[in-house]
Amino acid sequence: MKNVAIIMGGYSSEYQISLTSGNVVYQNLNTSKYKGYRVHILKDKWVHVSDDNSEFPIDKSDFSITIQGEKVVFDVVFNAIHGTPGEDGLLQAYFELLHIPQTACDYYQAALTFNKRDTLSVLKPYGILTATSHYLNFGDEINVDEIVAKVGLPCFVKPNKSGSSFGITKVHHKADFLTAIETAYKEDNEIIIESFLKGTEVSVGVISYKGETKVLPITEIVSENDFFDYEAKYLGKSQEITPARLSKEVQLKVELVSKKAYEVLKMKGFSRSEFIIVNDEPYMLEMNTVPGLTNESILPQQAREAGISLPELFENAIEEVLK
Repeated sequence: MKNVAIIMGGYSSEYQISLTSGNVVYQNLNTSKYKGYRVHILKDKWVHVSDDNSEFPIDKSDFSITIQGEKVVFDVVFNAIHGTPGEDGLLQAYFELLHIPQTACDYYQAALTFNKRDTLSVLKPYGILTATSHYLNFGDEINVDEIVAKVGLPCFVKPNKSGSSFGITKVHHKADFLTAIETAYKEDNEIIIESFLKGTEVSVGVISYKGETKVLPITEIVSENDFFDYEAKYLGKSQEITPARLSKEVQLKVELVSKKAYEVLKMKGFSRSEFIIVNDEPYMLEMNTVPGLTNESILPQQAREAGISLPELFENAIEEVLK
């Protein structure tokens, strides 16, 4: 029986969603093979939360807990933290120093993919298409005319390092530009401003499955809102159609690009990449390395379509790192 610490929570606006993901993992673990422990990693405390909601502090020196005088150490960590410190490389590096295997990618890949602009810069030379973009760091001079001339209107103003569409604005008019920049700076000190791509939005899960890179069935996203924002993602204001309504030829293109991005970046574990298809060509927006794992989340939907149940999906993730 392997002891599995399912880490959830985190320090970002996404912590609530992460707690839901972590609980889904906990409920779907194969209990004949694994003993699951829910571990809340929050700004003010790191604790194991038992079924009766008792809390046991984590000893950060070796990531262990003590229950009734017995020390419990973990064979593997299941990472369900969206955002910092679980998706940006901080915890990956910590677990590597402690020699505890964890289910997400390595720390460098996590830090790189958490930074939207750096990910796209690394992938561009491999022929992966991206939107026209402009970058700002907090304190930079903002020349609205120059930026609009480069990216056009409408455009997206987004925090460079945040998830779940927090801080993103679709800007239609030059007058709204500075407010959008202010909103994005609330989430991050770096901003990426991207041209609006009119096309079909799709989300593609790529995972390490039984030793191979596996592209899951593609999901098409049709948002009722102006774009795939927080409401569309979590409050049902969108349709997620799996498999996506794409021609065989376009589907193949998207699969090839997704797999290429995963392999070029030397990814491991789960990933979910977002693309907009314009004139049958996929343009990459970003890659998430700890995607949502709730029953309604996109990656579990795609796994189901591929005939992989949640218990199988989670068991595979653990076995891939224990190998």
